[in-house]
Amino acid sequence: MGASVVHFEIVGRDSEKLKHFYGKLFDWEINSDNPINYGLVKAGKNGIGGGIGQNEPGDPGHATFFVEVDDVQATLDKAEEMGGKTRVPLTVIPGMVTVAMFTDPEGHLIGLVKSEES
Repeated sequence: MGASVVHFEIVGRDSEKLKHFYGKLFDWEINSDNPINYGLVKAGKNGIGGGIGQNEPGDPGHATFFVEVDDVQATLDKAEEMGGKTRVPLTVIPGMVTVAMFTDPEGHLIGLVKSEES
Protein backbone atom coordinates (compact mmCIF):
# COMPACT_ATOMS: atom_id res chain seq x y z
CA MET A 1 0.00 0.00 0.00
CA GLY A 2 1.34 3.46 -0.87
CA ALA A 3 1.89 6.46 1.37
CA SER A 4 -1.18 8.47 2.40
CA VAL A 5 -1.99 12.14 1.93
CA VAL A 6 -2.58 13.23 5.52
CA HIS A 7 -2.60 17.04 5.56
CA PHE A 8 -3.16 20.00 3.28
CA GLU A 9 -1.77 23.49 3.76
CA ILE A 10 -2.67 26.96 2.56
CA VAL A 11 -0.13 29.70 3.28
CA GLY A 12 -0.30 33.35 2.32
CA ARG A 13 0.43 36.98 3.18
CA ASP A 14 -2.56 37.39 5.53
CA SER A 15 -3.21 34.15 7.39
CA GLU A 16 -6.04 35.65 9.44
CA LYS A 17 -7.88 36.69 6.30
CA LEU A 18 -7.31 33.25 4.75
CA LYS A 19 -8.57 31.50 7.89
CA HIS A 20 -11.70 33.65 7.84
CA PHE A 21 -12.24 33.11 4.09
CA TYR A 22 -11.86 29.33 4.09
CA GLY A 23 -13.60 28.89 7.44
CA LYS A 24 -16.66 30.75 6.22
CA LEU A 25 -16.59 29.33 2.68
CA PHE A 26 -16.41 25.67 3.73
CA ASP A 27 -17.73 25.91 7.30
CA TRP A 28 -14.36 24.68 8.56
CA GLU A 29 -13.54 24.58 12.27
CA ILE A 30 -10.10 26.23 12.57
CA ASN A 31 -8.09 26.30 15.79
CA SER A 32 -5.08 28.64 15.95
CA ASP A 33 -4.41 28.21 19.67
CA ASN A 34 -0.74 27.23 19.35
CA PRO A 35 2.63 29.00 19.64
CA ILE A 36 2.92 29.74 15.90
CA ASN A 37 -0.73 30.75 15.34
CA TYR A 38 -1.04 28.03 12.68
CA GLY A 39 -4.71 27.44 11.92
CA LEU A 40 -5.39 23.72 12.26
CA VAL A 41 -8.40 22.73 10.18
CA LYS A 42 -10.43 19.89 11.68
CA ALA A 43 -10.97 16.99 9.27
CA GLY A 44 -14.43 16.68 7.80
CA LYS A 45 -16.50 13.49 7.67
CA ASN A 46 -14.74 12.08 4.60
CA GLY A 47 -11.67 14.31 4.43
CA ILE A 48 -8.29 15.08 5.89
CA GLY A 49 -7.31 17.85 8.25
CA GLY A 50 -5.10 20.71 7.19
CA GLY A 51 -3.64 24.01 8.13
CA ILE A 52 -3.66 27.68 7.22
CA GLY A 53 -0.63 29.79 8.02
CA GLN A 54 1.52 32.82 7.39
CA ASN A 55 4.05 32.82 4.56
CA GLU A 56 7.72 33.63 5.08
CA PRO A 57 8.92 37.06 3.85
CA GLY A 58 9.52 36.89 0.11
CA ASP A 59 7.48 33.69 -0.29
CA PRO A 60 4.40 34.22 -2.49
CA GLY A 61 2.44 31.60 -0.53
CA HIS A 62 1.19 28.21 -1.64
CA ALA A 63 -1.47 25.55 -1.45
CA THR A 64 -0.14 22.02 -1.17
CA PHE A 65 -0.60 18.63 0.42
CA PHE A 66 1.56 16.55 2.76
CA VAL A 67 2.29 12.85 2.44
CA GLU A 68 3.10 10.80 5.54
CA VAL A 69 6.29 8.76 5.13
CA ASP A 70 8.40 6.57 7.42
CA ASP A 71 11.66 8.41 6.73
CA VAL A 72 11.36 12.07 5.74
CA GLN A 73 15.04 12.55 4.82
CA ALA A 74 15.24 9.36 2.76
CA THR A 75 12.12 10.35 0.83
CA LEU A 76 13.47 13.88 0.29
CA ASP A 77 16.74 12.39 -1.00
CA LYS A 78 14.82 10.08 -3.35
CA ALA A 79 12.79 13.03 -4.68
CA GLU A 80 16.03 14.88 -5.45
CA GLU A 81 17.49 11.81 -7.21
CA MET A 82 14.36 11.78 -9.37
CA GLY A 83 14.59 15.46 -10.38
CA GLY A 84 12.89 17.19 -7.44
CA LYS A 85 14.39 20.08 -5.48
CA THR A 86 14.36 20.60 -1.71
CA ARG A 87 12.48 23.77 -0.72
CA VAL A 88 12.29 23.24 3.05
CA PRO A 89 14.92 20.89 4.52
CA LEU A 90 14.12 18.36 7.20
CA THR A 91 12.64 20.33 10.10
CA VAL A 92 11.71 18.89 13.48
CA ILE A 93 8.87 20.64 15.29
CA PRO A 94 9.33 19.29 18.84
CA GLY A 95 6.34 17.47 20.25
CA MET A 96 4.50 17.57 16.92
CA VAL A 97 6.02 16.44 13.61
CA THR A 98 9.05 16.21 11.36
CA VAL A 99 8.47 17.93 7.99
CA ALA A 100 10.21 18.82 4.74
CA MET A 101 9.04 20.22 1.41
CA PHE A 102 10.22 19.78 -2.17
CA THR A 103 9.19 20.75 -5.66
CA ASP A 104 8.60 18.07 -8.26
CA PRO A 105 10.23 18.30 -11.72
CA GLU A 106 7.44 20.67 -12.86
CA GLY A 107 7.69 22.94 -9.80
CA HIS A 108 4.70 21.70 -7.75
CA LEU A 109 5.28 22.06 -4.01
CA ILE A 110 4.80 18.85 -2.01
CA GLY A 111 5.19 18.30 1.74
CA LEU A 112 6.51 15.28 3.60
CA VAL A 113 5.59 14.57 7.21
CA LYS A 114 6.18 12.04 9.95
CA SER A 115 4.16 12.53 13.10
CA GLU A 116 5.61 11.85 16.52
CA GLU A 117 3.00 9.12 17.00
CA SER A 118 4.07 7.15 13.91
